[in-house]
Amino acid sequence: MNQKETTQTESSDENNERSMRKVAGTALAGTSIEWYDFFIYGTAAALVFPTAFFPAEMPATVALIASFSTFAVGFIARPLGGVVFGHYGDRVGRKQTLVVALLIMGAGTTMIGLLPTYESIGFFAPLLLVVLRFVQGLAIGGQWGGAMLLVTESAPSNKRGYYGAFAQAGAPVGVILANLAFLMIGASMSDESFMAWGWRVPFLASVVLIGISMYVQLHLEDTPAFKALEKNKRKQQAEHDKETSQNTTSADRVNPDRSPVFEALRLYPKQIALAAGAFISIQVTFYILIAFVIAYGTAEEGLNLPRSTMLSAVLIACVFQLFVQFPAAAYSDRHGRRGIYLAGAGLLGVWGFAMFPLIDTGNFLLIVLAISGGLAFLAMQYGPQAAFYTELISTKVRYSGASLGYQLGAILGGAFAPTLAVLLWKELGIFYVSIYIAFAALVTIASVLMLTETSGADLDE
Repeated sequence: MNQKETTQTESSDENNERSMRKVAGTALAGTSIEWYDFFIYGTAAALVFPTAFFPAEMPATVALIASFSTFAVGFIARPLGGVVFGHYGDRVGRKQTLVVALLIMGAGTTMIGLLPTYESIGFFAPLLLVVLRFVQGLAIGGQWGGAMLLVTESAPSNKRGYYGAFAQAGAPVGVILANLAFLMIGASMSDESFMAWGWRVPFLASVVLIGISMYVQLHLEDTPAFKALEKNKRKQQAEHDKETSQNTTSADRVNPDRSPVFEALRLYPKQIALAAGAFISIQVTFYILIAFVIAYGTAEEGLNLPRSTMLSAVLIACVFQLFVQFPAAAYSDRHGRRGIYLAGAGLLGVWGFAMFPLIDTGNFLLIVLAISGGLAFLAMQYGPQAAFYTELISTKVRYSGASLGYQLGAILGGAFAPTLAVLLWKELGIFYVSIYIAFAALVTIASVLMLTETSGADLDE
C-alpha cells in the first residue's frame, strides 16, 4: 500500500470513528433522558406517591406497596412496547422507531407532572397515574431496542461491546439525573412544598426529550445492517416468491410477509427465552437498589434516615457503576460475552448477603459501599448485554427478538422486585431479600450457560 492509500485509509478510519462517537453520544443522551423519565417514577413511588395518590387513612406500608404496584405497571407494558416497536423497527428502521418512542416517553412523563392528587379527584388520581405509567412502559419497551441497535449495528465487530455500553449507560445516568433532580428540588424548598408541588418539577423537565428526538431525526442515519437489509429486500422477496411457487419451505428462512415478531418467536424461541432469563439478576437487583433501598432507608419502620442520605448514596453508586460498565463491555470484546456475564451474576448473588448488613449500620460510607458493590457486579453483566443480545438474533428480526428477550426479562425480574422486597422484609425479615437476589443470580447463571458465545458474530448473517 502506497502513502496516498495509507493516508486515505487513515482518514476513512478517523471519519468512521468520529461518526461512531456521534452515534454513541446521541444514543447515550437519548437513553439517559428516557431512563431518567422512567426512574423518577421509581424514586417518586418510594417518596411521594404513597401520600399524593392514595387515601390519607391508608396504612403507610399498604400505601407503599400500592405505590410500588403502580410502578410495576410500566414493566407489564414493556413487552407490549417491545412487540409494537419491534415490528416497526424491523420494517421501517431503527431510527424512526426510536424517535417515536422518545416522543411518547416525553409526553407521558410530562403529563404525570401535571396530574391532580387523590385529595383533588379521588380514585381517578391513581387510575390516571397507572395509565400514564403504562404509556411510559410502552415507550421504554420500544426505546431500548432502537437505541441499542443504532449503536451496535453501526459499531465495528471488535468494539461492539464497548460502543453498546453507551446505550446501556443511559440507565445509571438516568438514575443519577433522577436523584440529582430530587436532591436539588428537595434542598431548595421545605418538605411541605416538596410534597405539595416540588416533586412535579423533575417530571415536567422531561420535555427535553422532544429536543433530543428531533436531533436524532435530523442528524443520524439508520444503521448499516438495516440499510443492507433494505437493499436486499427485493431480492429476498423474489426468492421467497420463487420458493412459494415451487411449493418448498425453509425452516430457517424469514418469511417477508409475516410479522417480524412472529418470525422472531418462530426462529429464535430458545434465544429469546434464555435472554429473558439472563436479564433476571440485573433487573431484580437494580430495582431493589434504586427503589426499594430508598424506601427501606427512609421509612420510619426501616432505618428512618434522611431522604437526601439515601438519594445521595444511590447517586454515588450509579457513578461507580459507570466506571465498571465500560471496561466490562470492552473486556467482552476481547474475551467473550459469557465469561464476564457469568462472573458478574455469581459475585452479585454472593454480595447480596453483605448488602443489607452494611446498609443497616446507618453509616453513609458503608451504605454507599453496599449499593456500589451491587451495581458494580451488575455492571459486569449490563455492560456487554447490548452486544450479546444483538449477536443472538439475525438482522431481519433483531429489533423484535432482542427487544422481546430484554423486555420479558424486565417484567419477570424488575416489575415486582420492589413490591416483593417490601413483602419479604415485612413478613420474613430483610435477610430474605438477600435470598431473593441470590435466587435471581442463579436463574441468570443457568440461562447464560445455555447460551452460546456470540462475540465477533457477523451481524449481516
